[in-house]
Amino acid sequence: MKLLRYGPAGREQPGILDAQGQIRALSGRCADIGPAELSPASLESLAAIDPASLPLVPGRPRLGLPFTGTRKFIAIGLNYADHAAESNLPIPTEPVIFTKAVSCLQGPNDPVMLPRDSKKTDWEVELGVVIGSIARYVEESEALNYVAGYAVVNDVSERAFQMERGGTWDKGKGCDTFGPVGPWLVTRDEVGDVQKLDMWLDVNGQRMQTGSTRTMIFHVARLVSYTSQFMTLEPGDIITTGTPPGVGAGKKPNPIFLEAGDSIRLGIEKLGEQQQQVVAWRRID
Repeated sequence: MKLLRYGPAGREQPGILDAQGQIRALSGRCADIGPAELSPASLESLAAIDPASLPLVPGRPRLGLPFTGTRKFIAIGLNYADHAAESNLPIPTEPVIFTKAVSCLQGPNDPVMLPRDSKKTDWEVELGVVIGSIARYVEESEALNYVAGYAVVNDVSERAFQMERGGTWDKGKGCDTFGPVGPWLVTRDEVGDVQKLDMWLDVNGQRMQTGSTRTMIFHVARLVSYTSQFMTLEPGDIITTGTPPGVGAGKKPNPIFLEAGDSIRLGIEKLGEQQQQVVAWRRID
């Protein structure tokens, strides 16, 4: 099942993608897709609905975040050995955890805005894991039972803020618009083996990243279990699980970074595609 939310920002409606790739309106069956709808019982109830019985949504509406109510946006660093190598950093012996600000979350095709004074904004295609049940100290063997589904994430990053400004990575990871998620949330049953998904990212039509979740250092079950040892994971929380090689900062001999006017396109097998235009900083408050 592919769940989504469509419509203008702040006024999204719940929907589901049918087998023909058409959006069907779920508003008559649920008010929104939030933490309550991500529980195993609620997902089972939604899966029992025949999409053909739902109203067809005309046109090509904007896609928002495929679910709402995220309280924690957790990220895993250096989870692909070849990405660690291109970053000139050692392969971690335990998962590297940092956070992205929830305020950076946005729809999958909304513009990515360069932060003010940005010099090194970069891209990262990643598998996002969406929590469906409260998880505390869960065993690795049971960890996937706490997952509602998966989504594509672009872990947009400002490398100078991240690596050259002292302190933690967080300051380069949570800028406004740095967390596109979607186009939809794909439930765990439809994805199957999450460790066998191809992934890719293009900038201005040029392939930059090609990878697979097969080459993760720490698999999804390990990450959910490990993270739950340090914080309670709640329905709607996201764990974005690291990126394969090919980021701009790792290009040799000269790094490449995003500029206003660039286009980014990325996707993961079974989870769909995103596309963003890069725009210059502007005041949005």
